[in-house]
Amino acid sequence: MPEGKRKSRSQRRVYVRTPSSKSVLHYRARKPSKAVCGTCGAVLKGVPRETPAKLSKIPKSGRRPERPFGGKLCSACSRKIIVAIARSE
Repeated sequence: MPEGKRKSRSQRRVYVRTPSSKSVLHYRARKPSKAVCGTCGAVLKGVPRETPAKLSKIPKSGRRPERPFGGKLCSACSRKIIVAIARSE
């Protein structure tokens, strides 16, 4: 029987094979949901799906794309906004 804190589904169950060829159940934290575009809701490419603790250890250039609106909007939506801004000027 698992401990009380292990009974909830907030931890994911992972079967791990030990060196003695026994299958053991390990409990690991779930990953957060994927980052999505602010306008169209598409999944953002180049943005890792990690916990805040692991994200802080990744260099800033690895956390989101190095372009205007990177990590907030998808490339198609950011391109539309940049073109609209350029046309208005």
